[in-house]
Amino acid sequence: MKKVRKELLVTCEKGKCRLALLEDGEVAEVYIEKSRKRSIVGNIYVGRITNVLPGMSAAFVDIGVGKNALLYLQDLVLMEDGSHVRPRKIGKALKSNDTIVVQVTKDPMSGKGARLTTYLSLPGRLMVYMPKSRRSGVSRRLPERERERLRRLVKDIKPGEGSSIIRTAALKARKKDLQDDLDYLVNQWESTCKKIKGAKPPTVVYQEPDLAVRVVRDTVTRDFKSVLVDSKSEFNRIKEYLSRTAPELKDRVQMYKEKQPLFSRYGVDKAIDAALRRKVSLPSGGHIVVDEAEALTAIDVNTGSYTGKKSLEDTVLKTNLEAAVEVVRQLRLRDIGGIIVIDFIDMENPENRAKVLETLETELDRDRTKTQVVTLSELGLVEMTRKNVTEGLADTLGKTCPRCEGRGLIFE
Repeated sequence: MKKVRKELLVTCEKGKCRLALLEDGEVAEVYIEKSRKRSIVGNIYVGRITNVLPGMSAAFVDIGVGKNALLYLQDLVLMEDGSHVRPRKIGKALKSNDTIVVQVTKDPMSGKGARLTTYLSLPGRLMVYMPKSRRSGVSRRLPERERERLRRLVKDIKPGEGSSIIRTAALKARKKDLQDDLDYLVNQWESTCKKIKGAKPPTVVYQEPDLAVRVVRDTVTRDFKSVLVDSKSEFNRIKEYLSRTAPELKDRVQMYKEKQPLFSRYGVDKAIDAALRRKVSLPSGGHIVVDEAEALTAIDVNTGSYTGKKSLEDTVLKTNLEAAVEVVRQLRLRDIGGIIVIDFIDMENPENRAKVLETLETELDRDRTKTQVVTLSELGLVEMTRKNVTEGLADTLGKTCPRCEGRGLIFE
């Protein structure tokens, strides 16, 4: 994959920050969080079991955030005698009014409560520490030679209990860097354990940092060109965080001082406006249409005004290739999750179908969110899934129209 020029923009006003990730000058991802709807993903709670549902292999847990959260059997791992034990029936492991330590893996959305796990993890910049696990690993996004180097390094860097996974940001990291990151996470866990001992459910015992620091921690790596910030206080906070966790990157944080608003200057506002529309144009004149439902998103590809010059197959191929790139861009920009069905234009040549699928998968390699693609069918349909963690851009910025109830129709 060719090297991509990355920049992070951080704009703050009235105590609220918005962030945008640029790749080769184009807006790739946007991070927006409403103050009243701050994400709770990653937070650890001491909760109380309110109801056990054997028929669903799940339990409802009160964690103090409104609607009860859901813990499925598949996300329940108990530690007994130092080894993992996953119970076969949830009713044998949990009872109503039991106290349980859980971590949020998915925000409340679409009227549903948060999703929980007992498989706890604390993310740092270079490593993820899992205090109740024995499974270690290295990010698969790193080159194989670098993965081997890091595996050799971490043989001597092991926590007293639990295990760790090395993140993509650890590219070219030194042994001392990894050790410092792990020590910080172990101290965080020890502090969390002290809170757990004295906590009465429901109580939060570990809270993820605010949006700006969280995004910097999870996305900014050595290949970033710059981090532009238009708020002095946020500039200092990000600098302070990187000074402690990645001193070699702190000089890439720059203060934005121009009069034109940061998001306007780099075209982020326009990209957000376009991402809230149903129809998105393609370079050659075609377009895609994005229709989002609660658990499924349908994306239709059309040639539009593009008529081509050689043949129908060539016209369709070019449109589909452009659409494959734009579809992934829209998935990331809108933060669409769940089941996604892409209706590419029919192609008779199997080699052309393979080219479109290859382009789609290559573009998805840039996406940090977990995706899974099913083979492109003869009808031009691609079925895929993208992990759903938080509400998408449309739900964050807007709400369902009370008159048409989100159907886009007004009945007379």
